[in-house]
Amino acid sequence: MNDNEQRLRDLRDRIDALDVKLQELISERARCAQDIAQIKQRTGSDNFYRPEREVEVLRRVLERNHGPLVDEEMARLFREIMSACLALESPMHIAFLGPEGTFTQAAALKHFGHSVRTVPLGAIDEVFREVESGAAHFGVVPIENSTEGVVNHTLDMFASSPLKICGEVELRIHHHLLGKGKGRKGRKKVVSHSQSLAQCREWLDANLPRVERVAVASNAEAARLAAADKQLLAIAGSSAAELYGLNIVAENIEDEPDNTTRFLVIGRLDASSSGSDKTSLLVSGQNRSGSLASLLAPLARNGINMTRIESRPSRRGLWEYVFFMDIDGHIEEPKVRAALDELEREAAFVKWLGSYPKAVL
Repeated sequence: MNDNEQRLRDLRDRIDALDVKLQELISERARCAQDIAQIKQRTGSDNFYRPEREVEVLRRVLERNHGPLVDEEMARLFREIMSACLALESPMHIAFLGPEGTFTQAAALKHFGHSVRTVPLGAIDEVFREVESGAAHFGVVPIENSTEGVVNHTLDMFASSPLKICGEVELRIHHHLLGKGKGRKGRKKVVSHSQSLAQCREWLDANLPRVERVAVASNAEAARLAAADKQLLAIAGSSAAELYGLNIVAENIEDEPDNTTRFLVIGRLDASSSGSDKTSLLVSGQNRSGSLASLLAPLARNGINMTRIESRPSRRGLWEYVFFMDIDGHIEEPKVRAALDELEREAAFVKWLGSYPKAVL
Protein backbone atom coordinates (compact mmCIF):
# COMPACT_ATOMS: atom_id res chain seq x y z
CA MET A 1 0.00 0.00 0.00
CA ASN A 2 1.48 3.36 -1.04
CA ASP A 3 1.32 6.61 0.95
CA ASN A 4 -1.78 7.94 -0.86
CA GLU A 5 -3.74 4.74 -0.27
CA GLN A 6 -2.80 4.75 3.41
CA ARG A 7 -3.81 8.41 3.71
CA LEU A 8 -7.20 7.66 2.12
CA ARG A 9 -7.78 4.75 4.50
CA ASP A 10 -6.89 6.91 7.51
CA LEU A 11 -9.25 9.68 6.39
CA ARG A 12 -12.11 7.25 5.80
CA ASP A 13 -11.55 5.73 9.25
CA ARG A 14 -11.65 9.24 10.69
CA ILE A 15 -14.93 9.96 8.87
CA ASP A 16 -16.43 6.71 10.19
CA ALA A 17 -15.48 7.68 13.75
CA LEU A 18 -16.94 11.17 13.31
CA ASP A 19 -20.16 9.68 11.93
CA VAL A 20 -20.55 7.62 15.10
CA LYS A 21 -20.12 10.74 17.27
CA LEU A 22 -22.49 12.78 15.09
CA GLN A 23 -25.18 10.12 15.32
CA GLU A 24 -24.79 9.90 19.11
CA LEU A 25 -25.07 13.70 19.47
CA ILE A 26 -28.10 13.93 17.17
CA SER A 27 -29.83 11.19 19.18
CA GLU A 28 -29.00 13.03 22.40
CA ARG A 29 -30.48 16.23 20.97
CA ALA A 30 -33.63 14.35 19.99
CA ARG A 31 -33.99 12.98 23.53
CA CYS A 32 -33.71 16.53 24.88
CA ALA A 33 -36.49 17.58 22.51
CA GLN A 34 -38.66 14.75 23.84
CA ASP A 35 -37.98 15.86 27.42
CA ILE A 36 -39.01 19.42 26.51
CA ALA A 37 -42.24 18.09 25.02
CA GLN A 38 -43.05 16.18 28.20
CA ILE A 39 -42.44 19.28 30.36
CA LYS A 40 -44.70 21.38 28.14
CA GLN A 41 -47.43 18.74 28.21
CA ARG A 42 -47.33 18.64 32.02
CA THR A 43 -47.74 22.43 32.14
CA GLY A 44 -50.65 22.31 29.70
CA SER A 45 -48.81 23.90 26.78
CA ASP A 46 -49.37 22.54 23.30
CA ASN A 47 -47.10 25.09 21.61
CA PHE A 48 -43.95 23.19 20.69
CA TYR A 49 -42.81 25.42 17.81
CA ARG A 50 -41.15 28.72 18.66
CA PRO A 51 -40.00 30.68 15.57
CA GLU A 52 -37.78 33.05 17.54
CA ARG A 53 -35.98 30.09 19.15
CA GLU A 54 -35.28 28.42 15.79
CA VAL A 55 -33.98 31.65 14.31
CA GLU A 56 -31.69 32.21 17.30
CA VAL A 57 -30.24 28.70 16.82
CA LEU A 58 -29.67 29.29 13.10
CA ARG A 59 -28.05 32.67 13.68
CA ARG A 60 -25.58 31.10 16.08
CA VAL A 61 -24.91 28.34 13.55
CA LEU A 62 -23.98 30.95 10.97
CA GLU A 63 -21.79 32.87 13.43
CA ARG A 64 -19.84 29.67 14.20
CA ASN A 65 -19.51 28.58 10.60
CA HIS A 66 -16.02 28.99 9.15
CA GLY A 67 -16.36 26.59 6.20
CA PRO A 68 -15.71 24.63 4.14
CA LEU A 69 -19.52 24.31 3.90
CA VAL A 70 -21.17 27.60 2.88
CA ASP A 71 -23.64 29.24 5.26
CA GLU A 72 -26.68 28.16 3.26
CA GLU A 73 -25.72 24.49 3.40
CA MET A 74 -24.84 24.60 7.09
CA ALA A 75 -28.15 26.29 7.92
CA ARG A 76 -30.05 23.73 5.84
CA LEU A 77 -28.44 20.82 7.71
CA PHE A 78 -29.30 22.28 11.13
CA ARG A 79 -32.81 23.18 10.02
CA GLU A 80 -33.44 19.55 9.07
CA ILE A 81 -32.10 18.35 12.45
CA MET A 82 -34.43 20.77 14.22
CA SER A 83 -37.32 19.67 12.01
CA ALA A 84 -36.79 16.00 12.82
CA CYS A 85 -36.47 16.70 16.55
CA LEU A 86 -39.59 18.88 16.56
CA ALA A 87 -41.54 16.13 14.80
CA LEU A 88 -40.84 13.91 17.81
CA GLU A 89 -42.59 16.49 20.00
CA SER A 90 -45.54 17.21 17.72
CA PRO A 91 -45.67 16.56 13.94
CA MET A 92 -46.92 19.76 12.28
CA HIS A 93 -49.27 20.21 9.34
CA ILE A 94 -48.30 23.15 7.11
CA ALA A 95 -50.83 24.45 4.58
CA PHE A 96 -49.46 26.03 1.42
CA LEU A 97 -50.62 27.38 -1.92
CA GLY A 98 -50.54 24.22 -4.02
CA PRO A 99 -50.51 21.96 -5.82
CA GLU A 100 -47.39 20.00 -4.93
CA GLY A 101 -44.25 21.17 -6.64
CA THR A 102 -44.87 24.92 -6.30
CA PHE A 103 -42.31 27.42 -5.05
CA THR A 104 -44.58 27.97 -2.04
CA GLN A 105 -44.10 24.34 -1.05
CA ALA A 106 -40.35 24.79 -1.46
CA ALA A 107 -40.54 27.83 0.83
CA ALA A 108 -42.51 25.85 3.43
CA LEU A 109 -39.91 23.08 3.42
CA LYS A 110 -37.05 25.57 3.59
CA HIS A 111 -38.59 27.15 6.69
CA PHE A 112 -39.91 24.10 8.53
CA GLY A 113 -37.72 21.29 7.15
CA HIS A 114 -38.87 18.05 5.58
CA SER A 115 -40.22 16.41 8.74
CA VAL A 116 -43.51 18.33 8.55
CA ARG A 117 -46.59 17.30 6.58
CA THR A 118 -47.31 19.81 3.83
CA VAL A 119 -50.95 20.28 2.81
CA PRO A 120 -51.53 21.69 -0.71
CA LEU A 121 -54.55 23.97 -1.17
CA GLY A 122 -55.96 25.58 -4.26
CA ALA A 123 -56.10 29.25 -3.28
CA ILE A 124 -54.60 31.72 -0.82
CA ASP A 125 -57.92 32.20 1.02
CA GLU A 126 -58.13 28.42 1.49
CA VAL A 127 -54.72 28.44 3.19
CA PHE A 128 -55.96 31.10 5.62
CA ARG A 129 -59.15 29.14 6.36
CA GLU A 130 -57.23 25.89 6.91
CA VAL A 131 -55.12 27.54 9.60
CA GLU A 132 -58.02 29.50 11.10
CA SER A 133 -59.98 26.27 11.54
CA GLY A 134 -57.07 24.54 13.29
CA ALA A 135 -56.76 21.89 10.58
CA ALA A 136 -53.20 23.13 9.93
CA HIS A 137 -50.73 24.48 12.47
CA PHE A 138 -49.33 27.12 10.10
CA GLY A 139 -49.68 28.27 6.52
CA VAL A 140 -47.23 29.62 3.95
CA VAL A 141 -48.35 32.18 1.34
CA PRO A 142 -46.45 34.38 -1.16
CA ILE A 143 -46.39 38.10 -0.41
CA GLU A 144 -44.02 39.76 -2.91
CA ASN A 145 -41.52 39.15 -5.69
CA SER A 146 -38.43 41.28 -6.24
CA THR A 147 -39.27 41.62 -9.94
CA GLU A 148 -43.08 41.68 -10.14
CA GLY A 149 -44.04 43.21 -6.81
CA VAL A 150 -46.71 42.45 -4.25
CA VAL A 151 -49.29 39.61 -4.22
CA ASN A 152 -52.49 41.57 -3.63
CA HIS A 153 -54.67 38.58 -2.69
CA THR A 154 -52.44 37.84 0.32
CA LEU A 155 -52.56 41.47 1.47
CA ASP A 156 -56.35 41.59 1.18
CA MET A 157 -56.79 38.47 3.33
CA PHE A 158 -55.16 40.12 6.33
CA ALA A 159 -57.92 42.75 6.48
CA SER A 160 -60.45 40.16 7.74
CA SER A 161 -58.35 37.26 9.06
CA PRO A 162 -57.52 36.90 12.78
CA LEU A 163 -54.24 35.15 11.92
CA LYS A 164 -50.85 36.63 12.72
CA ILE A 165 -47.64 36.67 10.71
CA CYS A 166 -45.23 34.35 12.54
CA GLY A 167 -42.26 34.37 10.17
CA GLU A 168 -40.98 35.06 6.69
CA VAL A 169 -39.06 33.08 4.08
CA GLU A 170 -37.00 34.43 1.21
CA LEU A 171 -36.52 32.02 -1.68
CA ARG A 172 -34.27 32.49 -4.69
CA ILE A 173 -36.42 31.66 -7.69
CA HIS A 174 -34.87 29.73 -10.55
CA HIS A 175 -37.24 29.20 -13.45
CA HIS A 176 -36.64 26.33 -15.87
CA LEU A 177 -38.26 25.53 -19.19
CA LEU A 178 -39.67 22.02 -18.86
CA GLY A 179 -41.21 19.54 -21.26
CA LYS A 180 -41.38 16.02 -22.58
CA GLY A 181 -38.40 15.47 -24.86
CA LYS A 182 -35.35 17.70 -25.02
CA GLY A 183 -35.88 20.32 -27.74
CA ARG A 184 -38.01 23.41 -28.24
CA LYS A 185 -39.07 22.68 -31.83
CA GLY A 186 -42.72 22.00 -32.56
CA ARG A 187 -44.00 23.36 -29.27
CA LYS A 188 -47.32 25.20 -29.48
CA LYS A 189 -47.59 26.89 -26.06
CA VAL A 190 -45.66 27.90 -22.97
CA VAL A 191 -47.74 27.58 -19.82
CA SER A 192 -47.01 28.92 -16.34
CA HIS A 193 -48.31 31.16 -13.60
CA SER A 194 -48.73 34.77 -14.76
CA GLN A 195 -45.97 35.95 -12.38
CA SER A 196 -43.50 33.41 -13.79
CA LEU A 197 -44.35 34.35 -17.37
CA ALA A 198 -43.68 37.98 -16.47
CA GLN A 199 -40.39 37.13 -14.74
CA CYS A 200 -39.18 35.35 -17.92
CA ARG A 201 -40.59 37.80 -20.45
CA GLU A 202 -37.29 38.90 -22.00
CA TRP A 203 -35.98 35.34 -22.35
CA LEU A 204 -39.23 34.23 -23.99
CA ASP A 205 -39.19 37.22 -26.36
CA ALA A 206 -35.64 36.34 -27.45
CA ASN A 207 -35.96 32.54 -27.65
CA LEU A 208 -39.64 31.68 -28.22
CA PRO A 209 -41.11 34.85 -29.75
CA ARG A 210 -43.86 33.11 -31.76
CA VAL A 211 -44.94 30.56 -29.15
CA GLU A 212 -48.21 31.39 -27.37
CA ARG A 213 -47.99 32.06 -23.62
CA VAL A 214 -50.84 30.86 -21.45
CA ALA A 215 -51.27 31.69 -17.76
CA VAL A 216 -52.49 28.91 -15.46
CA ALA A 217 -53.18 28.68 -11.72
CA SER A 218 -49.66 27.63 -10.67
CA ASN A 219 -46.29 26.47 -11.97
CA ALA A 220 -47.01 22.97 -10.72
CA GLU A 221 -50.26 22.94 -12.72
CA ALA A 222 -48.24 24.05 -15.76
CA ALA A 223 -45.85 21.12 -15.23
CA ARG A 224 -48.77 18.71 -14.90
CA LEU A 225 -50.23 19.95 -18.22
CA ALA A 226 -46.85 19.68 -19.96
CA ALA A 227 -46.46 16.11 -18.71
CA ALA A 228 -49.72 15.22 -20.48
CA ASP A 229 -49.06 17.07 -23.75
CA LYS A 230 -45.76 16.93 -25.65
CA GLN A 231 -46.61 20.13 -27.53
CA LEU A 232 -46.55 22.16 -24.32
CA LEU A 233 -43.61 23.67 -22.47
CA ALA A 234 -43.93 24.70 -18.84
CA ILE A 235 -42.03 27.21 -16.72
CA ALA A 236 -41.48 25.83 -13.23
CA GLY A 237 -38.84 24.82 -10.72
CA SER A 238 -36.69 21.72 -10.49
CA SER A 239 -38.98 20.09 -7.91
CA ALA A 240 -41.88 20.23 -10.37
CA ALA A 241 -39.66 18.67 -13.05
CA GLU A 242 -38.90 15.75 -10.74
CA LEU A 243 -42.49 15.39 -9.55
CA TYR A 244 -43.99 15.27 -13.06
CA GLY A 245 -41.16 13.48 -14.87
CA LEU A 246 -40.19 16.34 -17.18
CA ASN A 247 -36.88 17.22 -18.80
CA ILE A 248 -35.24 20.59 -18.21
CA VAL A 249 -35.15 22.04 -21.72
CA ALA A 250 -33.50 25.31 -20.62
CA GLU A 251 -32.18 26.27 -17.18
CA ASN A 252 -32.46 29.52 -15.23
CA ILE A 253 -34.48 31.48 -17.76
CA GLU A 254 -35.55 34.21 -15.29
CA ASP A 255 -34.67 37.70 -16.53
CA GLU A 256 -33.27 38.90 -13.20
CA PRO A 257 -30.43 36.77 -11.73
CA ASP A 258 -31.36 37.82 -8.17
CA ASN A 259 -35.06 37.04 -8.64
CA THR A 260 -36.39 36.37 -5.12
CA THR A 261 -39.85 35.78 -3.69
CA ARG A 262 -40.78 36.54 -0.10
CA PHE A 263 -43.30 34.31 1.66
CA LEU A 264 -45.11 34.76 4.97
CA VAL A 265 -45.72 32.14 7.63
CA ILE A 266 -49.21 32.64 9.10
CA GLY A 267 -50.62 31.16 12.28
CA ARG A 268 -52.31 31.83 15.63
CA LEU A 269 -48.99 32.30 17.43
CA ASP A 270 -47.50 35.55 18.75
CA ALA A 271 -43.75 35.21 18.19
CA SER A 272 -41.51 36.63 20.90
CA SER A 273 -38.58 38.91 20.13
CA SER A 274 -35.54 37.30 18.52
CA GLY A 275 -33.36 40.42 18.55
CA SER A 276 -33.76 41.07 14.81
CA ASP A 277 -37.42 41.31 13.88
CA LYS A 278 -40.05 42.92 11.68
CA THR A 279 -43.52 44.17 12.55
CA SER A 280 -46.33 44.32 10.00
CA LEU A 281 -49.30 46.68 10.25
CA LEU A 282 -52.56 47.45 8.47
CA VAL A 283 -53.35 51.17 8.78
CA SER A 284 -56.08 53.46 7.50
CA GLY A 285 -55.84 57.25 7.73
CA GLN A 286 -58.43 59.93 8.22
CA ASN A 287 -59.99 61.06 4.93
CA ARG A 288 -58.23 64.43 4.77
CA SER A 289 -55.27 66.18 3.16
CA GLY A 290 -51.88 65.05 4.49
CA SER A 291 -53.28 61.85 5.97
CA LEU A 292 -50.40 59.62 4.86
CA ALA A 293 -47.79 62.04 6.19
CA SER A 294 -49.53 62.03 9.58
CA LEU A 295 -49.45 58.21 9.62
CA LEU A 296 -45.71 58.15 8.97
CA ALA A 297 -44.83 60.86 11.48
CA PRO A 298 -45.06 58.63 14.63
CA LEU A 299 -42.56 56.23 13.06
CA ALA A 300 -40.10 59.02 12.28
CA ARG A 301 -40.44 60.59 15.73
CA ASN A 302 -39.58 57.28 17.40
CA GLY A 303 -36.70 56.41 15.06
CA ILE A 304 -38.53 53.47 13.41
CA ASN A 305 -37.38 52.39 9.94
CA MET A 306 -40.22 51.53 7.55
CA THR A 307 -39.09 48.92 5.03
CA ARG A 308 -42.24 48.61 2.91
CA ILE A 309 -45.60 50.25 2.32
CA GLU A 310 -48.40 49.19 -0.04
CA SER A 311 -51.86 50.67 -0.54
CA ARG A 312 -55.05 48.67 -1.21
CA PRO A 313 -58.70 49.71 -1.61
CA SER A 314 -60.38 49.57 1.79
CA ARG A 315 -63.65 48.15 0.39
CA ARG A 316 -65.46 50.34 2.90
CA GLY A 317 -65.93 53.41 0.71
CA LEU A 318 -65.16 54.78 -2.75
CA TRP A 319 -61.52 55.88 -3.10
CA GLU A 320 -60.67 54.94 0.47
CA TYR A 321 -57.44 53.02 1.04
CA VAL A 322 -55.63 51.03 3.67
CA PHE A 323 -51.86 50.81 3.93
CA PHE A 324 -49.80 47.71 4.66
CA MET A 325 -46.55 48.60 6.40
CA ASP A 326 -43.47 46.63 7.40
CA ILE A 327 -41.24 48.25 10.00
CA ASP A 328 -38.04 47.18 11.72
CA GLY A 329 -38.37 46.00 15.32
CA HIS A 330 -40.67 43.97 17.57
CA ILE A 331 -43.81 45.17 19.32
CA GLU A 332 -42.15 44.25 22.64
CA GLU A 333 -39.49 46.95 22.04
CA PRO A 334 -40.34 50.22 23.86
CA LYS A 335 -39.77 52.49 20.85
CA VAL A 336 -41.97 50.31 18.60
CA ARG A 337 -44.72 50.20 21.23
CA ALA A 338 -44.51 53.99 21.64
CA ALA A 339 -44.77 54.53 17.88
CA LEU A 340 -47.82 52.26 17.65
CA ASP A 341 -49.52 54.02 20.55
CA GLU A 342 -49.08 57.35 18.74
CA LEU A 343 -50.23 55.80 15.47
CA GLU A 344 -53.42 54.48 17.07
CA ARG A 345 -54.30 57.99 18.24
CA GLU A 346 -53.66 59.45 14.78
CA ALA A 347 -55.11 56.78 12.46
CA ALA A 348 -58.71 55.89 11.74
CA PHE A 349 -57.82 52.21 12.01
CA VAL A 350 -54.71 50.21 13.03
CA LYS A 351 -54.35 46.43 12.98
CA TRP A 352 -51.18 44.76 14.22
CA LEU A 353 -50.50 41.80 11.92
CA GLY A 354 -47.61 40.36 13.89
CA SER A 355 -44.00 40.78 14.95
CA TYR A 356 -41.69 38.04 13.72
CA PRO A 357 -38.02 37.14 13.11
CA LYS A 358 -36.41 38.40 9.93
CA ALA A 359 -35.59 35.67 7.42
CA VAL A 360 -32.30 33.83 7.86
CA LEU A 361 -30.73 33.29 4.41
